[in-house]
Order: sequence, then structure tokens, then C-alpha cells
Amino acid sequence: MTHTEIEITAALIRDLLHDQHPDLADRPLRLGARGWDNQLWRLGDDLAVRLPWATESADELLRKEHTWMPVLAPRLPLEVPVPQRLGEPSERFPRPWTVTTWVPGTPADRAPATRAAESADALAGFLTALHRPAPGDAPVGRGRGGPLADSADGFARHLASAVEAGLIPDPDAVRAVWEDALAAPDWTGPALWLHGDLHAANILTAGGTFCGVIDFGDLCAGDPACDLAAAWNLLPDGAADRFYAAYQPTADTATRRRARGWALMRAVACMLIGHAGVHGRPGGKATWGPPARAALDRLVATAGQPG
Repeated sequence: MTHTEIEITAALIRDLLHDQHPDLADRPLRLGARGWDNQLWRLGDDLAVRLPWATESADELLRKEHTWMPVLAPRLPLEVPVPQRLGEPSERFPRPWTVTTWVPGTPADRAPATRAAESADALAGFLTALHRPAPGDAPVGRGRGGPLADSADGFARHLASAVEAGLIPDPDAVRAVWEDALAAPDWTGPALWLHGDLHAANILTAGGTFCGVIDFGDLCAGDPACDLAAAWNLLPDGAADRFYAAYQPTADTATRRRARGWALMRAVACMLIGHAGVHGRPGGKATWGPPARAALDRLVATAGQPG
């Protein structure tokens, strides 16, 4: 099922709530956002309904969040959505859906962090708290958190598409940073909990700094470099060093090199999505382009640096 096969309306959601969670059905309801995988509808002031609409994989991701986020959320220093109720597939809507807490703030693709020191400290504190050894039954990432070399073919395709679209003025400089990241030793530590998808639309700002993190659909266990890429993808220019000084335990040079590779992949992919989003891609994201472009410029400027 995709976004074209079912229309999600306030009336549909109201009916679903009446059927399965009637104590919530009379709360005010309004559209919050149409994301890549899900639609988000505000339910009163403190809750939200998330329903899959644009990808088949969203069903599994919602159930994963429902299972694991109540376990992880209490230790995290930034506000995150915590699932409260699970809606099961029915004749009205043949997919699972959830009711979660609402996280206030503005996505960073629309309101980037501007207070460099505070943002670096907030992001480092969040990832320090999240990056703990995961249990053996933790979810496996969809290409997230594994060896960087596993993503080499995909990155090459994305880079070629971005070059063809005229989005990459100096592909050789991009390849230099990527090759350095690939050459870094792999992660040999324990598999750590990862957010897995820290791009600008999945972190919220208020007053110029980060206040919340959303969309844990790619939650998984693996190499922390996958998340440490956020130092390049999300922070203002010049803030990465402060982030790495605050993040604990201190990331070694190899991890920081791999993080630049993950950041490159995310930047190039988000540039492409931003470019396509202008033409109405589902969950379409024209706002993803500018922060991805800024991240790419920051990364290219690190070429030749040790980490």
C-alpha cells in the first residue's frame, strides 16, 4: 500500500479512535505533518496519531518503535515521542498505527540550529545517553550501523545521480572524503543503540538549539559512527570539534573518519530528495536540500584532515 491507495482524513482517524481507543476519540484533531513513511495528526495538545501512508515498510517500523521507545526514552535528555497506544489493522484501515506523545519544536530543515555551542552540547548529550550496548534482540538496521563498505554501491549510485543533476560541483573532493572514510578501520566494539536516521527533518529546534528528536523508525544497534555523522549534518559550521569533545566515550580517529562517510551518504541522499521534492515526491522534501548542501560543504572542507 502506498500514499495513493488510501486517503487519510480526520474522519477516518476519529473512527479508528472510536473503534479501538474510545477514551481519546473526542480530543481535538488536526494534521501535523506528512512525513516520508507516516502521516502525523495532532491529538489534543500532548498526543499525536501516526499512520503509515507512503511506504510498505512503515508497518514494521511503527511496531518497532512501540516496542522499544518506552524502554529507551526515560534515559534520553532531549524530548522524544513515546508510544502510548497501538492501533491494530482493521477493515477501516488495514495497517497498524500508533498514538504517541507530541514533541514540540520545529524541524531543523525549516529552522536550523544557530547557537553552535548549545547545539553541540545538546546533541552530544543525547547521543552519549543513547549509545549504550544494545541487547541481543535489538533490531538490525536497514543498511544502518554496519560496515561502511556495505553501502559503497548505493553511495556511488546516489553520487552519480547528484552529479548528473548538477548538485555536486566538485565530485572529486567528495570522493576524497568518502575514500578516506572507507579506509578507516571498522567498528570492533559492542553494538550500540542507534537512532539510525539523524537528518535535519528528524531533530527539532527551539530558540536556536535542539529540543527534541523524532522518528525512531530506523532504531537499530551497530557502529556509533552512523549517528555521529550528525555532527556534520546538523550542527552549524565550526561546531563539530565541540561536539566531539563533549561526546563520551571519546570517539577515536577511525570512528570520526567513518562518521564523515555516513554524513556524506546522508547529505547526498537528502540533496537528491530535496531536488526531487520540488517536483512533488511523496513526503516530498524541498526543505531537505539546503541543510544537506551546507553539510556537504562542511565535509568537503575536511578533506585531508585526520578525523
